[in-house]
Amino acid sequence: MRGSVSIQSQTAYSIERANRYIAENKGSVNPLYRNHYHASPPVGWMNDPNGFVQFQGAYHLFYQFHPYDAKWGPMHWGHMKSTDLIHWEDLPVALAPDQAYDRSGCFSGSAIERDGKLYLLYTGVTEANEEGVHHQVQCLAVSEDGLHFEKVQQNPVIPVAALPADASQIDFRDPKVFEHEGMYYTVVASKAGDETGQILLYQSADLVEWEFASVFLKGNKQQGIMWECPDFFRLDGKDCLIFSPMQWPQDGDDYQNLNASVLAVGEVDWTTKQFHSESYQELDHGLDYYAPQSLEDDKGRRICIGWMQMWGRNFPTDELGHGWTGSMTIPRELKWEDGKLKQYPIGIETIADNQGENSPVITMADVKETIPGIAGDCGLLTLKVDTSGLEKLSIHLRENENERTIVYYDKAKNELGIDRSASGIELKGEEAHPPVSRKVALSGKSDHLELAIYLDSSSVEVFEKNGDAVMTANVYPTETATGISFECSGKAVFEEATFTPFI
Repeated sequence: MRGSVSIQSQTAYSIERANRYIAENKGSVNPLYRNHYHASPPVGWMNDPNGFVQFQGAYHLFYQFHPYDAKWGPMHWGHMKSTDLIHWEDLPVALAPDQAYDRSGCFSGSAIERDGKLYLLYTGVTEANEEGVHHQVQCLAVSEDGLHFEKVQQNPVIPVAALPADASQIDFRDPKVFEHEGMYYTVVASKAGDETGQILLYQSADLVEWEFASVFLKGNKQQGIMWECPDFFRLDGKDCLIFSPMQWPQDGDDYQNLNASVLAVGEVDWTTKQFHSESYQELDHGLDYYAPQSLEDDKGRRICIGWMQMWGRNFPTDELGHGWTGSMTIPRELKWEDGKLKQYPIGIETIADNQGENSPVITMADVKETIPGIAGDCGLLTLKVDTSGLEKLSIHLRENENERTIVYYDKAKNELGIDRSASGIELKGEEAHPPVSRKVALSGKSDHLELAIYLDSSSVEVFEKNGDAVMTANVYPTETATGISFECSGKAVFEEATFTPFI
């Protein structure tokens, strides 16, 4: 969700007005930094993924959307669909803030199919009351065709009166709905009276009449001041709860962004309806990843997609007047293997038809060199490196004389890192230190490093091929930058090196 609703717009918003504006203005956006194979808005502002669901044979992705400006504003629900999770078709706006209970914004939520209909459960931010206070309530809309949605007469279906005593009426948002043993449930983010985050659980037999079930999970003072965008699911026999906390304290290499995305793994006691966590871990060790939401598809895959930006940062496409802001990450398949979360990119194979040729085995020792055929600014770089004689390997991406983004591996520390300090336009944040680099320790020792690095017009996503680590970052080169070079201390043997362009 995020943003401030302290100033209420008097503008009359509607789906028709939003669709008309998009049609008239989408051709005027500057495409310089628009990603080619990541979901992005046709115009205006995009943040949290919402209502990520399969419906009538397609993947549907809704999202927080302000069509009228490239910065955060009165929230609508944008809508797109895909059959392969890479090529996205823009659809008409699904929700606009046009009722008293959501006049200040239709904020984050989720979707579920029931009896052939698609239901959206979302947060409405109300008109201000006499004291100028906006409340957050949960609302429902329904569609038979997956395109046109009607808000139900019973809205808000979860009003502030349904809150437990120790819960904020103005920080109560982002419902994620799911079914369990014939009952519908939704986890909802909340702020407790002691200024900590908590997740509330509500239950319903029909998605319309809801009742409070429990405080599903309560945070403490060492776990941030507010939790957003919860998502609950079972993964390979484990109960999993994803949420995005604000100001979770830094812990070594973890949680270095002021806002994080966290996976809690544990077990739900369905008698008390409480989640008992066994561990917490950060989902992405890059610089731009927030508010992920998941679905289980008809192939049984748990697929997750996140907002590929970060709060508290500058947004170059807005500052430059390009007319749009925001993209989603590559979808990832989540698995629980060997007692660990694994994350694998999916969908990319559908556009990698012209697989680049693998280079012959190349050995480098204490040198900085290029590899023939390995260059480009939009595509997939795959590497398999024998690191038995290596000290450190640095991969210079989007490189020209003045700019580059560096992905590096330190063999002695078994660390994978990313550095965008020289990538182009400076990205500043609210963190104490400039948000330019991060690193993560890999689990286990190996004499082979395998990476899949996805480059797009303004993004770099790094996947360690065993699924152990993911690092996501935005970059905005100011000049053409297609060079890729490799710098090593010690010896690196490149057994595989391939660059597959995507345009």
